[in-house]
Amino acid sequence: MTPSPNSAHPVAPDVPPPVAESSAAMCGAPCWVSLMARDLGAALDFYGAVMGWTFRPGSLGEEFRVALADGVPVAGIGALAPSLQVAVAWTPYFAVEDADITAARIRERGATVAVGPVALQKGRGALAADRDGAVFGIWQGPLVTNWEAWRDRAPAWTRLHTRDAFDAAIFYGEVLDWASRRPGCCEVRYEHEEVLLSHCGHIVARLASGAVEAAPDPGLRPYWHTHFAVKDPRSHIEKARAHGATVLAEGTASSGPWVRLSDPDGATFTLSADG
Repeated sequence: MTPSPNSAHPVAPDVPPPVAESSAAMCGAPCWVSLMARDLGAALDFYGAVMGWTFRPGSLGEEFRVALADGVPVAGIGALAPSLQVAVAWTPYFAVEDADITAARIRERGATVAVGPVALQKGRGALAADRDGAVFGIWQGPLVTNWEAWRDRAPAWTRLHTRDAFDAAIFYGEVLDWASRRPGCCEVRYEHEEVLLSHCGHIVARLASGAVEAAPDPGLRPYWHTHFAVKDPRSHIEKARAHGATVLAEGTASSGPWVRLSDPDGATFTLSADG
């Protein structure tokens, strides 16, 4: 039975339920992506039909589900409080050792912590926006799945579209301890006009310049954009349209074809070839 998201509940980030692996082991790396939907049942129907995902309950209550692709946890989907008038969007979460220290660093550098840090099950999470307005989350504690398997299989990855990728890399590097030479920290390098974030040789995020802070089109403003890896992105187009999605763009990259979609609630994401 699909839970009803219509009852009011505290607004909190949809974060991983606890298992054995901790955020401290991959400090600064993306460790999860989540969607807060206005109609949870409709979101589950859409992503189940278009992506072929199945869902299991999360540990945060009836308003949350963990999406599985071939049995592997991919993402979280939760119900957004009806009274909250915000854009529905996919949000990446970054692993941190101490959410309170990270939140203080965010504020010290002129960015915003919108929610939290709050205690959720055995961890702590927060939602923030960087200095250019791109929304992201932080998570301290046990993760939903074996992170290295999630990283290596790459069911989801994220790219920051921002005003200045180098400036953004400095901000996130200071906040998330990138390139700090600490055990488990991420490395940063420049390649093909992007800043690449890697962990143990695996690319886990990309930062690209070109977004315009005051652009009237939200898709041109700074934001983190989630990519889901699928075998054939174009094979999902007709099914997505049939279930209320809008095809925003499609093309071919060095890794293969890609398709950018907007779900019926307005959340954008890209399907990329998994190679």
